[in-house]
Parts: sequence; structure tokens; C-alpha cells
Amino acid sequence: MGTPCSILVINVGSTSTKVAVYDDTVPRLTETLTYVADDLAQHATLRDQLPRREQDLTNFLQRYDIDPASFDIVISRGGLGRPGPAGAYEINEIMCEDLLTGKYGIHPSALGPAMALNLTRTRHIPAIVMDPPSTDEFEPIARFSGIPDIKRKSAFHALNQKAAARRTASDIGTPYEKLNLIVAHLGGGITIGAHRQGRVVDCTHGLTEGPFTPERAGTLPSLDLVGLALSGIFDQGQLQTRLVGRGGLAAYTGTTDAQQIEAMINKGDEHARMVYRAMAYQIAKDIGAMAAVLTGQTDAIVLTGGLAHSAMLTAWVNERIHFIAPIYIYPGEDEMLSMAEGAVRVLQGKEPTMQYG
Repeated sequence: MGTPCSILVINVGSTSTKVAVYDDTVPRLTETLTYVADDLAQHATLRDQLPRREQDLTNFLQRYDIDPASFDIVISRGGLGRPGPAGAYEINEIMCEDLLTGKYGIHPSALGPAMALNLTRTRHIPAIVMDPPSTDEFEPIARFSGIPDIKRKSAFHALNQKAAARRTASDIGTPYEKLNLIVAHLGGGITIGAHRQGRVVDCTHGLTEGPFTPERAGTLPSLDLVGLALSGIFDQGQLQTRLVGRGGLAAYTGTTDAQQIEAMINKGDEHARMVYRAMAYQIAKDIGAMAAVLTGQTDAIVLTGGLAHSAMLTAWVNERIHFIAPIYIYPGEDEMLSMAEGAVRVLQGKEPTMQYG
């Protein structure tokens, strides 16, 4: 066996930067650099946060006496960039500019690729993203919404959905590219995708469609939503927060914590039980819809994400969908490992890198 590849993994979130050093797919160092939200809010733009985030990354490397030139590859979580097929993308200036200016949407994950590029540009080390959230493999028929003014868009937990799909394929013993799978990422956001032979041909939108989630409203009756928007009760910002941030379980129960809701249910709270069961009902309903997308030819259903830890929730989902296909459950979402695995595939020549833009 040869010397393992040294991989730096960067995952920027709203109030943290997760950093890890992997030897192939074995973690050598992991650390979460945390921030106070109010402190970061002092920066007017994402770009203004970049020097601080980069300095903290530099401090991490110096703390463990790691020479950045020792890495074989640097991989960052992707941002909301130009829609395109899943896979590995070489980080370039065009990508970073699109992400930092919010051309396709604003999210702190935009900082990661810029950090990776700035670290590697003079060291001749490849820097990539893998399966970014702007992954778009929709079939044309999936883009119709119901009115020409609005086109359905692809925005989902591509990194974790793809990783869980590959894990399922490995467990089944069949290449991912030869399977039809329905993958449900269950977390603070919920997305349910139809994977046809390696491509996500349809999926619920992570912010505006699908089941309600711990913090998001999901699909809503459209005319009622128009009425609420024009009622004068909420301004635009307040309404957006009610839909994404304080919708779903938070709106019905006052908490986004599934464990707390389960504790309420176990103490006899029937309202909490009905709400939690309704979320499972909506998850199952959208899984059924994706079975129709795959014309019933479904090899497996995959439940992943943080909420897949909930035996109560997955049992309620299972009782409605078990007739469709075998169910595989992979709780949690190990984005860092998923990125390390992708970096190894690239270094081994098993997955090509694409040019962004």
C-alpha cells in the first residue's frame, strides 16, 4: 500500500468553520472554530468575513505545525453557485466571485471555496468542491411549476444525498449508476430526491418545497400564502423568517429540537404527537411522489440526516412506504467524511474534475 493522501477539508457554516485533516478517509485532526452570530453580523458582506475566517484557518494549521504545502488536495463544501451536474469542480476565480457576490444566493458556505483557493493558489495544490448545493440534474419535465413565471429549481442537500446513495449502492453491491433510489435527507431542512442511475432527476427544494421541517414551512397552499403576504400582518423579512427559520415544528410546538418533542410525546402531549406524526406523513407522501417519478422502479429508499436518528419518526415513515422498496437508514450527515471520500476519488482518478463556468 502507498502513502496515504493528505487532505484538508473545510466546511464553513453560519457560526462555525469545521476544519479537518484526513489521511485518505481516516481523520487525523478535526476542529470546529465557532463564532458569535452578533460578532459576525458586524461584517456588512460575506466577503468582509473572509480575512477573519482565513486567519483562524491559518492559526489552526500553525497550532498543529502543519505546512499547507504538505496537502495533496484541499476540498471545501460548495456554495450556492451556478447550477450544474453533481461531481467535483475545480475552484477558480469565477466560482469564488459568484459565491462571494451572492449571484445565485447568499450563504456562508460561499467563504469556503475562497479560503481553499487562497491557500492553494501559490502552492500548486488542487482545490475542489464536491456535489455543491446548486447541483442540478433535473429532467426538463421536472422544471414546470404550474405558471411560466416560476420555474422549479434544484437546491437540495446534494453532498449528503449523494454520499448516502453511494453508501447504499455499496451495501447492495451494485454501482450507484445502475440503481434507482429515493433519498430523503432529514434535518433542519428536508429534501427528498429521485436518483435515477446516478442522477438526481427530481427533488424537493430545500427552502420552498416538500414536507415541513423542524424550522421550515415546506410546501404551502398558494392562495392562502398570497393572502397572508398581502394581509399587512408581516413585512417581507418577517414572513420569510416565518417560512424558513420559524416554520414547521418551531411554529407548531415552539421548538426545533426533535428530542424535546419526543420527550413531550412520551409525557402524553397529544398535540406534539400529532405534529410530529404529520411531519412523518408529509415525508412519506413526498417519497411516494418520487416513486412515481421513477415509475415505480425503485431499488431502495434511503433515510439519512440528523432526524434519521429518531426511531419514532422513521417508524412512522416506514409504515407508509415499506411497500415501495427496501429501506436503508443512515443516521446523521458526515459531510467532512463525504468530502474526504470525494477528494480520494479525484486523486485516484476515479472521478474527473469539472471546470466551473
